[in-house]
Amino acid sequence: MKKQEELFREITELMKETRERGLRWSVEVQTTEGNEPKEKPVEVEDGVTWTVDECYVSYYCKYKGKDFCMITYEMIKTAGERVVTSNMVFLPPLGIRFFDLRTLLPYSIEVSNVLLEQIHQLWVLLFDMYKVDRGSIYLNVRPGVLKIED
Repeated sequence: MKKQEELFREITELMKETRERGLRWSVEVQTTEGNEPKEKPVEVEDGVTWTVDECYVSYYCKYKGKDFCMITYEMIKTAGERVVTSNMVFLPPLGIRFFDLRTLLPYSIEVSNVLLEQIHQLWVLLFDMYKVDRGSIYLNVRPGVLKIED
């Protein structure tokens, strides 16, 4: 399994190649953020009621004859103006591209804020490219359903 330093370097190289040579990407998003508030679960912690959302993003490209696949997960808890997030990063094999935490957990890697920021910069780059030329990036965004189990 890759360490976060290796993944940081790989993402940096992929971003450079994407800018310079137009590397093609497939990005798939499943999120509950656009769902109706009544469809979202709530949690009460220490008397504070939190609305819970989640967002998965799958990044895929082929680079130097190798497949790069990474899935990120963000849980977003909102209470009024307060927002708290939890993040995970997974490097699954190509056959396991499910947006399910139990399935992805064995492929999780430790993440730092520096790595999370680099992944965010990759998202910004790809989204900016998509806005300019929709043929350069395949982007599929769909709603998710979040059920919190006890």
